[in-house]
Amino acid sequence: MPSREIDRIEGTGIPVRGDNIDTDRIIPARFLKAITFDGLGDHLFEDERAATAEHPFSNPAYQGAHVLLVNENFGSGSSREHAPQALKHWGIEACVGESFSEIFSGNSLAIGLACVTVTHAEVDRLMAVVERAPSTRLVLSLRDRTLEAAGRQVPVGIEGSVRDALLTGTWDASGMLLDDFDVVRGVASRIPYIRGF
Repeated sequence: MPSREIDRIEGTGIPVRGDNIDTDRIIPARFLKAITFDGLGDHLFEDERAATAEHPFSNPAYQGAHVLLVNENFGSGSSREHAPQALKHWGIEACVGESFSEIFSGNSLAIGLACVTVTHAEVDRLMAVVERAPSTRLVLSLRDRTLEAAGRQVPVGIEGSVRDALLTGTWDASGMLLDDFDVVRGVASRIPYIRGF
């Protein structure tokens, strides 16, 4: 099984400007009916992309980006886990912004999607760099708490417990459970109302 430890995330960026972008904008409610998360990435910002051809997720220059750049209170609104799932299925591995909704951050951690913060001035600069040159590489190091882009390294904020979970792989609760599945079977065998587990 591949390592679930997450430290260095590297790739191009995609900027989505605006404060208080809620989960309904990220993935509209009509796409929540599926029983798996497969294909959700195709519907990121569906309504906004339909309304304007200039949306970053419609721009071929940003295809393949791994780092999402956002402003304040990204992922606010409902608690739907589909929003970070859609981002992850599209290919996003890290979100860099001024701040994130607490529920969005928690849902992101549960799938290994790193969310780190930078100042308003820094995210604005990063967005401008990526808008001018979409091929710019961004390198996020959770261990060092830094983000490097266009020859400049800036500090990033991340809660210690979140950083530790990503660095050690303990963010992946399902993976950890499956790693010790013999223990699970042992416990299940001692519970009288569970049969054939």
